Amino acid sequence: MAAKKRLVIGGVDTHRDTHHAAIIDSTGGLLADAEFPATGGGYSDLLAWMRSFGRLVAVGVEGTGSYGAGLARHLARHKVTVVEVDRPDRRTRRAKGKSDPIDAIAAARATLAGTAMGTPKTRTGPVEAIRALRVARQGAVKARTAAINQMRGLVAAAPEALRAQLTKLSAAVLVSRCTALTIDPTKLNDPEQATAAALAGLARRVTTLTDEITTLDRQLAPLVRQAAPRTSALFGVGTDVAAQLLTTAGDNPNRLHSEAALAHLCGAAPAEPSSHQRPASAAASSCCRIAAASAESARSQREEARHP
Repeated sequence: MAAKKRLVIGGVDTHRDTHHAAIIDSTGGLLADAEFPATGGGYSDLLAWMRSFGRLVAVGVEGTGSYGAGLARHLARHKVTVVEVDRPDRRTRRAKGKSDPIDAIAAARATLAGTAMGTPKTRTGPVEAIRALRVARQGAVKARTAAINQMRGLVAAAPEALRAQLTKLSAAVLVSRCTALTIDPTKLNDPEQATAAALAGLARRVTTLTDEITTLDRQLAPLVRQAAPRTSALFGVGTDVAAQLLTTAGDNPNRLHSEAALAHLCGAAPAEPSSHQRPASAAASSCCRIAAASAESARSQREEARHP
């Protein structure tokens, strides 16, 4: 009966195939740790195991955006408070070691201490759908850029007859002309023919990727307008910008309780100076005055040396 009244906190170190869980009491004392498969059945067993030690207050989970996403969704569906825990930094790992049980216990104690307070994205709504499509689009854009750069590199070193007709062209014109190149497959031992074959293949790749990007843009646009109609209607805010803002906030934007929280999430939050530091503007002014005084002193010394 006492165990049922005991408040407990969980911590989970997540991996692709297995998750290692730890459970601690309200004083931080370790009660147990165990490993579970990263499957639907494993998530259910993990939750039942944690609840067997008492009333589960919260669970700190590492990697809620990757290997821990499925577990975080399972816990949220069962009304368990999930806290996003950062992976330990290198200094902590050097001091305390690195293993799955150690990381799971550290996640639980960080949740208990309040040093981990992040609310993970729910990843169950339209914003998660937008994020998935954007992953595919970003990969296609990156691959297309790489293919165009490879084409330009081949043209720069191509035999003169080929280089002369393909140099100083825009990307669209270059792709169009390379697509139309005539290749003799029996003469691929000739550098000019081999270069033309490579350029034609890259041009076809660019065309295919452009079609893929266009299709993804058509799929994304209505989803973004439906999820953020007012943001999408703002001047200068296109589908890509609105989609980025949505994926940053997630399907549960209420986890960002203020503009300062969003700035902190994006890495744009200013750091407060310590009590002994002057404002940056004052420090900069002092440096300018010192530099000006040093320059004036050096100028005077040169004048004295020139006119003794």
